[in-house]
Amino acid sequence: MDPQRLRLLLELSRRGSMRAVAEELGHTTATVSQQLAVLAREAGATLLEPEGRRVRLTPAGRRLADHAVTVLAALEAARADLDPDGEPAGTVRVAGFATAVRRSLVPVLAKLSAEHPAVGVRIHEHEPAEAFALLATDEIDLALVYDYTLAPVAFDPALRVTPLWSAPWHLGVPAAHNAAGETAEDDAPAVFRRFACAGWIVNSRNVADEQVVRTIASLAGFEPRIAHRADSLELVQDLIVAGLGVGLLPADGRLVGGVRRVALRRPEVALRSYAVTRPGRDSWPPLRLVTRLLTASA
Repeated sequence: MDPQRLRLLLELSRRGSMRAVAEELGHTTATVSQQLAVLAREAGATLLEPEGRRVRLTPAGRRLADHAVTVLAALEAARADLDPDGEPAGTVRVAGFATAVRRSLVPVLAKLSAEHPAVGVRIHEHEPAEAFALLATDEIDLALVYDYTLAPVAFDPALRVTPLWSAPWHLGVPAAHNAAGETAEDDAPAVFRRFACAGWIVNSRNVADEQVVRTIASLAGFEPRIAHRADSLELVQDLIVAGLGVGLLPADGRLVGGVRRVALRRPEVALRSYAVTRPGRDSWPPLRLVTRLLTASA
């Protein structure tokens, strides 16, 4: 049923005559009568009955007018929700890797709560491949993903990609490892070469850091032996402390006792984070607001 015809019926229930409805909505009385006749055919019910020289709503017409209140209100709410200039309201579903959630998303939640209480955020912790899959099936609105300078992601050109921040990564090694011969001038292949015989620890849910390790190891002239796969950076450090291998760690992250970092230069290794949305979604006010706050905080 056409919403505009439902509006005519609702106005008729309130004003009592087709002439009053026509004057209120800027139609002719004949147009109102014709449109209500079409609505009756769409509804498959008699909506009006004569009452002297006027008409009144039948019981079916009154019931449909009651439904029209709910239907028209829901449509108006939908228009307001989708209005790019409207006040943001709704729940933004976000999937992202843990570092981005902690570093980018959590800090803006207090601002959202204080200044935009009608906007909520539902958080799912996922690695990039998982987040992209959820975005493709419309199970999330925003993906927080990453790549490395030595392992760039080929983004789908149809996606809307907003760079957020980047952070250098170094090599985490046992603190007790002999640092003799290390100099500030060592390039990344020289650093890797000193650990050519070590086991290497890489991510269990993403291959990006393994690509970085293999790229630099190739420059150093050896093939790394991947000994362990771990998603948690805390677990990576525990494995390093236990002498079970070496692995990439963020240069600005907290270190546990027994682990030290060795800087990687020429080539540098940097993790780059992005906010990614599907085409057409970036105009939705709540999503646009969250993306703007993420960019500002970065």
